[in-house]
Amino acid sequence: MQTSFTPAQLADPAMAASEKILRTCVHCGFCTATCPTYLLLGDELDSPRGRIYLIKDMLEGGKPASPEVVKHVDRCLSCLSCMTTCPSGVHYMHLVDHARAHIEKTYSRPAEDRFLRAVLARVLPYPNRFRLALLGATLGRPFRGIAAKMPKVGNRLAAMLDLAPGALPTRSAQDRPGRFPAAGPRRGRVALLRGCAQSVLRPDFNEAAIRLLNRHGVEVVQAKGEGCCGALTHHMGHEESSHALARRTIDAWIAEMDGEGLDAIVVTASGCGTTIKDYGFMFRDDPAYADKAARVSAIARDVTEYVTGLGLSAPVVETDLVVAYHSACSMQHGQGLRTEPKALLARAGFTVKDVPEGHICCGSAGTYNILQPELAAHLRARKVANIERVRPDVIATGNIGCATQIGKGTAIPIVHTVELLDWATGGPRPAALDGVSDKRPALAAAE
Repeated sequence: MQTSFTPAQLADPAMAASEKILRTCVHCGFCTATCPTYLLLGDELDSPRGRIYLIKDMLEGGKPASPEVVKHVDRCLSCLSCMTTCPSGVHYMHLVDHARAHIEKTYSRPAEDRFLRAVLARVLPYPNRFRLALLGATLGRPFRGIAAKMPKVGNRLAAMLDLAPGALPTRSAQDRPGRFPAAGPRRGRVALLRGCAQSVLRPDFNEAAIRLLNRHGVEVVQAKGEGCCGALTHHMGHEESSHALARRTIDAWIAEMDGEGLDAIVVTASGCGTTIKDYGFMFRDDPAYADKAARVSAIARDVTEYVTGLGLSAPVVETDLVVAYHSACSMQHGQGLRTEPKALLARAGFTVKDVPEGHICCGSAGTYNILQPELAAHLRARKVANIERVRPDVIATGNIGCATQIGKGTAIPIVHTVELLDWATGGPRPAALDGVSDKRPALAAAE
């Protein structure tokens, strides 16, 4: 794509990076075939190619964001399916992130929109605040019908109430800074991201990861001072607050790396993992953090990625459960991890089924299912229908957002991949599988 940015514009590193991305696009349109919003709406401006045109015109012209640009960029899920499809290697993620930051700086949203986004940004990244908000949602659920009728924000308030769990999980005893020693000789030492929303909604995910890693000789540390990785607010265009959250977490991990050392930073939420692996780019022009961020990104690993390299012990449970593996967009498109989780599940003895249209987003996408509830609901219905076509006993995924979104649309239990791996190698049966029959006994019992 031909561009005409001025030298003054290109002196801005963010603009120079976006100009390079724009020049990579050759207008081929392959991205339209795998873009969820284009598939739903059929509007060229709701495809990556269309958004690229809008972003180019906005940035190149030095214009503040217009309502049209905001509408179509807001509809983007950042699922990054277009990046997997693109034959030219257009780095759409960095371009749309820049566009969102530009929108937040130059566009005045309606008051109700500003308020809702501010609430999300000030609640979701903070576990204690989020827990209180979920308790409030429990009290507010009987009034969902009234909330849904409120002008301008009713649909989003209803979506928030619908997504909240029926009962809040108890706090995990392991949700704290500290060290969890390896069982037997130590083979490695890793930091595990505690996370924000996941630690409240599904603390069992990280509990399973700690057990699995400890059992395989890996010491796990949850670093003191670590907090939200910044992904949620980063994708809302809140550059300042997201970078502040990221810096705090980078500092916590660097302290461990420079102390006893780390072999990896392990992440159980693939949405967070995609952002952490991008810290090197995010802080490339920050003299105080460029080196530290690059060091963190270099050793960040999804939990299934790390376990693949570690080698999984032989299963001690024999099962006939059929697992539908839902590959989160942030896993397959953001991190390029497509086969590792499925291979681990198969090696652990599960029958693994691919989901038809597995490359299409479930509609979670961070805060998307709250901010764009109608589109998210269509995508969830499409995803659930495809999952149910393979008639699985359980759904496995590697991202808390997907687990929450899909779980609200089906009665099939949904668990984290690491929960099944933990169970297969000696851990407890996942609580979500209560009531799911498994005809085969544990190997030890059968012997």
